[in-house]
Amino acid sequence: MKATVIATFFGAFLICTYAAKEAPKKMKKAKLYFTLTDVPQIDCDVKAGKIINPEFIAKCPPGCQDVKYRVYGTDIYASFSSVCNAAIHSGIIDNTGGKILVQKVAGHSGYRGSFSNGVRSLSLPRWRESFLVSEGKPRKGVTYPSTLEYSSSKSTAVKSEPKKPEQDLKATKSADTTNASEKASEQGDAVRKEYQTSPVPTPATQMATTTPTPTTTTTDPSTTTPKPTTTPATTRSTTVAAAAKTRPGLHRVRDIGSSSVHPAYASVVAAASRQVQAAQGRGQNTGIQRQEPVAAFRRAAGSPAHLAMETDLWKPGLSLFDTGFSSKEELNPKPLESTSQGNPNCKVDLSFLMDGSWSIGKRRFQLQKQFLSNVAQALGIGSAGPLMGIVQYGDDPSTEFNLKTYANSKDLRNAIEKISQKGGLSNVGKALSFVNKNFFSDAKGNRGGAPNVVVVMVDGWPTDRVEEASRLARESGINIFFVTIEAAAESEKQNVIEPNFVDKAVCRTNGFYSINVPSWFGLHKVVQPLVKRVCDSDRLVCSKTCLNSADIGFVIDGSSSVGTSNFRTVLQFVANISKEFEISDTDTRIGAVQYTYEQRLEFSFDEYSTKQDVLSAIKRISYWSGGTSTGAAISYASEQLFSKSKPNKRKIMILITDGRSYDDVRVPAMAAHRNGVIAYSVGVAWAAQDELEAIATDPDKEHSFFVDEFDNLYRFVNQLIQNICTEFNSQPRN
Repeated sequence: MKATVIATFFGAFLICTYAAKEAPKKMKKAKLYFTLTDVPQIDCDVKAGKIINPEFIAKCPPGCQDVKYRVYGTDIYASFSSVCNAAIHSGIIDNTGGKILVQKVAGHSGYRGSFSNGVRSLSLPRWRESFLVSEGKPRKGVTYPSTLEYSSSKSTAVKSEPKKPEQDLKATKSADTTNASEKASEQGDAVRKEYQTSPVPTPATQMATTTPTPTTTTTDPSTTTPKPTTTPATTRSTTVAAAAKTRPGLHRVRDIGSSSVHPAYASVVAAASRQVQAAQGRGQNTGIQRQEPVAAFRRAAGSPAHLAMETDLWKPGLSLFDTGFSSKEELNPKPLESTSQGNPNCKVDLSFLMDGSWSIGKRRFQLQKQFLSNVAQALGIGSAGPLMGIVQYGDDPSTEFNLKTYANSKDLRNAIEKISQKGGLSNVGKALSFVNKNFFSDAKGNRGGAPNVVVVMVDGWPTDRVEEASRLARESGINIFFVTIEAAAESEKQNVIEPNFVDKAVCRTNGFYSINVPSWFGLHKVVQPLVKRVCDSDRLVCSKTCLNSADIGFVIDGSSSVGTSNFRTVLQFVANISKEFEISDTDTRIGAVQYTYEQRLEFSFDEYSTKQDVLSAIKRISYWSGGTSTGAAISYASEQLFSKSKPNKRKIMILITDGRSYDDVRVPAMAAHRNGVIAYSVGVAWAAQDELEAIATDPDKEHSFFVDEFDNLYRFVNQLIQNICTEFNSQPRN
């Protein structure tokens, strides 16, 4: 009896103990479940690379299965891809939307394109970051954020409706920090606009830096980085203000671009701001006086070969900090501790064309160097981020250093400081031609997968023509930006060799690729807008890809055996292929030839420069009817289309036929291949397989296709485009 009581008591004790231990586990599970009920919704067009969180669960809306949201890869996707479209492509969700789990992984080489679940993904040679997408179920031990962090300053977060009190507190504190920072910025801007003094880059906004790790529901608000304090501006004396107004070089600078700080270099800008504030504080207590030179020089209105010299006039009584100049120590804020990886959100290969002409004088040349130094610091130079080289131009261009010379911002800034002015004219066109031919090569550090960007710094206007050199550079896949300082006044425009030279040179004339700065002394204000733009890979539309770098000529069989109805089906096939490419006079161009016994040029490569015009032209092609002389058609296309192709374009011929040719196809096809034409053959019904393979470029299995009837042509649209892109990605970028 006693033993039974003891056993019963001991058993009850064990049960109670086990229950007590299990209680916290159940509570944790309940808490995790509550977190997952707050799943943030993302838009169809959101790319994985724009979301900072390394792992998250999100909800895709319905209706994302749209061709404009690109996907790159299969199973493992480049972060340049639409998250929701990748989920549809992988079969995790369908077009009705749903929850998905996204995990960021390292960059990848050889992303494979495929057609799956109604979505065509494209191939890509390499990208800096990848992601995996799976069913929207939580992994054990992982807490998922209910608020996603975005790298773009345009939308800093997407929040779900339910929210815990701790998150509210954190959001409130973050908002307070931002508001206080913006107020401080407005005060600083007001002082700078009134006096136009400091060339040191002062941020338009100050932001607390955060780490890109997932937030949890138990975030401690006290861990938020404290907001920086702002030192109030001190009023100057009337004498100093009057002296500053007499300086002709200090114009009021127009605000350019957004005022928000890019997250990638917010800490750099904040550090620079603190040093400026400290300098201003010390300036009130020091007795430092210097004579301030005022440049009387302006570009001569006569011959462009005239070499103007800068004359320094001296104004006594202005302190070091009142004049807008600082000591070297203050002008160069100490860089952050550099890393070899750099900023992964800004992987570009960047060349600055530095104006070394005599027209700017020594002092403005020094301001230009300081600007480039500040840009290098803000970019975050590194092997996994941006790389930067500099070409100085005058009469002739020369490379100061290339992309692989320096792998961190500190060394790069030291090198910029040592650059000496070469002098001469402002031959920008010659410099652009030099960069296009010599700068972006593998031997000089070009990475292939990174966009090529050129930023041209020009004082006033070029002394040679830029249009042709710029066009060739754009067609090579180079994104051209212009920063024009002290552009021609109305009375000086008669001296400009090439009117509207900026619009003729830049990648696109939408204002994104050009910045105008009224005064060299306001150049520091455009550091932030320029860095944002060159880092925005989504808008670097001149980068060379498989979809924007070809001259594609369609050779269409119009023989009697095709028939009117089937001929319209062939034209629809041609239109479906064409609309997948980026069509313009500098991107992909389309031409077409129809043949029977004879040949007819329907339209040439340079006839239509928009996608809509090309599609309309295809629709207007009328059925000819006659025999089938395919060999003669290939020779005709080589002479009338591809002989007029641009030298830096890939020449692609797509021939569609439904029968055996009356003449020989091998000799004309071999001649086309020798001239660099990449030939694809598409046979229907009675087409001869041996002729299709003879027409096609080797390996012919990848360049020739056959379908048993015209209604099945549509099946090869995606395969053809994928093969074109695969072949493009296997070739050197430049």
